[in-house]
Amino acid sequence: MPTPPRRSPAHRPRPRPPVRRRKPRWAARVVTTLSVVILASAGIGHAVLSSLDADIARVDPFKDMKNRPRAGHGMNVLLVGTDGRDKITEAERQKYRLGGAPCHCTDTVMIVHISEDRERASVVSLPRDSYAMTPAHTDQTTGKPHHGHPVKLNAAYAEGGPNLTVRTVENMTHVKIDHYLEVDFTSFMKTVDVLGGVEICTADPLKDTYTGLDLPAGTHTLMGGEALQYVRSRHIDGAADLGRMKRQQRFMAALIDRATSSGILLNPMKFRDITRAVLGSVRADKGFGTDELLDLGRAMRNFSPSSSEFTTVPIGQMGYAVKGVGSTLKWDPKKSGRLFQALRDDRPLAVHKPRSKAVRVGVAPQQIRVQVENGTATAGLGKRVDSQLAATGFRTTRQPVTSANRTVQRTVVAYDPRWDRSAKSLAAALPGSELRAVTGQGPVLKVIAGADFEKVRKVRAEDPYQGEFGVVTGDEVGCL
Repeated sequence: MPTPPRRSPAHRPRPRPPVRRRKPRWAARVVTTLSVVILASAGIGHAVLSSLDADIARVDPFKDMKNRPRAGHGMNVLLVGTDGRDKITEAERQKYRLGGAPCHCTDTVMIVHISEDRERASVVSLPRDSYAMTPAHTDQTTGKPHHGHPVKLNAAYAEGGPNLTVRTVENMTHVKIDHYLEVDFTSFMKTVDVLGGVEICTADPLKDTYTGLDLPAGTHTLMGGEALQYVRSRHIDGAADLGRMKRQQRFMAALIDRATSSGILLNPMKFRDITRAVLGSVRADKGFGTDELLDLGRAMRNFSPSSSEFTTVPIGQMGYAVKGVGSTLKWDPKKSGRLFQALRDDRPLAVHKPRSKAVRVGVAPQQIRVQVENGTATAGLGKRVDSQLAATGFRTTRQPVTSANRTVQRTVVAYDPRWDRSAKSLAAALPGSELRAVTGQGPVLKVIAGADFEKVRKVRAEDPYQGEFGVVTGDEVGCL
């Protein structure tokens, strides 16, 4: 284990820059820090990091802040993704449907908690439409003083910039923010491009006419612009912004895996290209400096996707209407309170359960209807197969029949092509079985038991988002 970080006398452990892999746009911001961390852990020296430090624009989000929450254990970073479309080229605007004027507001807000032992990163997304109450402040655009008033969380940035954003988040969560990082669209796109793209997979087609995203089911390597479409899309299904955040989490985990497993960031030339691509679009607080980068880098040598956990603050009421503000998301006071207490106490959010021996599949057995046929001369085989499938959760007819062909050697799963994902899930429960497409068969799948049948293997479609807070770890967000 690396030497624990030094403690300043009479103070809590001094903050070391967190670097965590976040959601999509955040994805970008995180990669920036991630790059520095990995290089630092690889032995890249102080001089190199000092030159990078000089490229980061500085802000003072903590100016004149009083009555702040008490510091907990570990370190908390507020990662903010801003609109930044004013820096996008006209060609990129058209291609990736980034039209319209920049809103000068935050598109993504999250708290990244780095554990005190530097072995875990907990990422909590705060939906941009969250109902929030600002503290008293002066509007940075109009100069007009304001009493505290209700807003959507992303509007705090437009009214009072980083300072009001930090103050609002601290008032809502009672979590003390140690560092502030801000990145825009440009940084995100360039980072993904320099990394050579990020691989994601989807079990279902993804299409959003607003962003132009159009991905068929399968595995895809997304470059910067396509990745931006993927993490921005919120009109794919009824889950809207919450669904988008889950996709962002999947992308962030894939991004971390790409950066840490490929060795890309251990190449000084590639690292130089990455930092040049992103640092021009990054803003950070003044305390996020070279020494902190080196300290964190050395401490996080063994960081991996499984070390990260992602969640969204629990929502108590969707569509909470606020006069003059519109429809907002109101947090669940009890669950969110426990979530933020866990951050203050430096406790893991994920519930670590013993791994099930069941094979994970894309469609739950409970959603799959099955008719079993006995394709052999062995009496009772159809009933045995039917019973075992039913015990695993499949919706069998409970009335197995005899097949017209009684010399079947290899068990067959016959299916209508429209139900191909269900067929693959059923075939996973019957090792060695043959998939046979039958156009027009309909929603009921057919299993023709052959002489090779031994037993049904347990399968299940498990939602990786588990526990009270719906947490998922970075190694659990792959494609089902």
